[in-house]
Amino acid sequence: MPSQKEHIAVLGAGNMGSGIAQAFASAGYPVVVRDLTEKELARGRETIERNLNRSVERGRLRPEKRDQVLSAIEFTTELKVAAKNARLVIEAVFEEEKVKKTLFAELAPLVGEKTLVVTNTSSLSVSHLFEGFPLPERCAGLHFFFPASVNRLVEIIPGPNTSKATMESLLSISYSIKKIPIRVRDSPGFCINRFFVPFLNEATRLLEDKVADIPTIEAAANELLGTKMGPFELMNVTGIPIAYHSNSTLGKALGKYYHPSALLKEQFEKGEKWKIEGEANPAQKEAAKGHLAGVLLGIASRLVEEGVATAEETDRGARIGLAWRVGPFSLLNEMGTISGYEQVDKIHRHWGGAFPVSSRLAEVAISNEPWPLTTVRLEKDGPIAWILLDRPDALNALNSKVLLDLERAVKEAASDAGVHVLLLSSTSNNFAAGADIAEMVTKTPAESLAYTTLGHRVLSLIDTLEKPVIAVVDGYALGGGLELSLSADFILASEEANLGLPEVSLGIIPGFGGTQRLARRIGDSRAKLMILTGTHVRAPEACAMGLVARTYPAEKLKDEARELALTIASRAPVAVRLAKDAVDFGIEAPLPSGLALEKQLATYTFTTEDLREGMKAYLEKRKPEFKGR
Repeated sequence: MPSQKEHIAVLGAGNMGSGIAQAFASAGYPVVVRDLTEKELARGRETIERNLNRSVERGRLRPEKRDQVLSAIEFTTELKVAAKNARLVIEAVFEEEKVKKTLFAELAPLVGEKTLVVTNTSSLSVSHLFEGFPLPERCAGLHFFFPASVNRLVEIIPGPNTSKATMESLLSISYSIKKIPIRVRDSPGFCINRFFVPFLNEATRLLEDKVADIPTIEAAANELLGTKMGPFELMNVTGIPIAYHSNSTLGKALGKYYHPSALLKEQFEKGEKWKIEGEANPAQKEAAKGHLAGVLLGIASRLVEEGVATAEETDRGARIGLAWRVGPFSLLNEMGTISGYEQVDKIHRHWGGAFPVSSRLAEVAISNEPWPLTTVRLEKDGPIAWILLDRPDALNALNSKVLLDLERAVKEAASDAGVHVLLLSSTSNNFAAGADIAEMVTKTPAESLAYTTLGHRVLSLIDTLEKPVIAVVDGYALGGGLELSLSADFILASEEANLGLPEVSLGIIPGFGGTQRLARRIGDSRAKLMILTGTHVRAPEACAMGLVARTYPAEKLKDEARELALTIASRAPVAVRLAKDAVDFGIEAPLPSGLALEKQLATYTFTTEDLREGMKAYLEKRKPEFKGR
């Protein structure tokens, strides 16, 4: 993450540029906004001031915070001034390839060797935009959604040469300004616009084909997706030209199904808004719902099959960026996969190859099983495995679904003979903010018992694994999140991590083993102090009391954890397992019993091939090749 002394340069002071600048300045970053004329800069400044003043009037922002944000933003017409010493340069000019490429050509000689350069394009190829740009490993797409000052979604799109370090930096930066990033392949429309733009177009086709009138289509869409604003009202608010041009761009890239309808083209040319007044016709509503669902499910399943994004990130993007109640895949599972497939097939039969059906969708429909969606990702990295909580929009709060997904991932990693160490972390900059209160609040005592029993089962599974487990904690590890980390062998944390068991402030007590594991980790007196007050401790203090084993700067945490895990994985597997057992079982026993156990296990190691290999390698001054036998 850039330091506070390294500014963010935003090129373009229009609606998107001003919103992006406000988002960064609100997060404490110094920002320099550049545009061609003082008039355009003044317009951008006025937009930011108006947004901030509105927040103050509504009681969402303190006046002093508004002033602080405004003072963090500078404006200039000089590209050189904006680029100098910038840690990150964000292009946010007019959505025209020639304009953007001309700007990048001017920018290329001005940026520093470590500067990251991104485009906010919503529809153009990231790869094409950065053709010829020096050090392309530093370049990527960073697509903010309107209004960028408040919309939490951002798509991160790597080019063909974008480095892993650049992607990790952009993920970290995104979280630091309170955005939820999704990683997307460079493809027409990326992820969200790939299905959202045709969704708007399909609404106009339904009107054009007299399937339903505008009030009915609006009602159908709102009921289907849990929105307050249907497609026609949305086009009126954001601008019909945007819908027309977006569909035109997709049509050029993806074929005739994506071209604007004749009615949308006509409305664009008239320069008029849609007339949305009137009552919905119940007789037409279900047909409209079916058409709209078919478009969403058909396109979303295709983009996932093509590897543009995962189903989980597609759903997350729809919920966060579009404010839908459900994403396409959750909608599919609600409808039933057979019913959803039938709606997609209807559109396919009409359009043929211009609207292909995902083979994966067909397979899921044949099985009549839900489309699999997980909240926990398992990523194997040689002899180690990352188990990553992946519910960033809910701060990785633990609900029944997360616990079951976590159990599945842990069992899979544990059963893999090639995996020697497990790293328990998250995809975001927060570990887990606790158990999911929204799920817990409605539970009866019997349901609470079942939920707590599930939590105990999963955390005990982790606690008793033969393989070492390391909790890698950034951001919040509160309540159930801290209890989860306590089930690991030890905790590594970022210096800014925040740990605690605040359950008593909610009228409950830690229920996933927190009262027991914390006391065993730091002693009963310190455990009671934390539990009875419900207060949090920062990582350095947690490290001093023995709760955390080591702390690192946030930007180095996962790299350091990986190196430590690889070190453990390089040791003799049998010896590592027996050493872990000696500590785990011996610590609860009287010292003589613990020493007897240690003697027995140490003696057993002399029967292993690993011991002979390890000692022979030491004498021969070479790296041992352990077999785990």
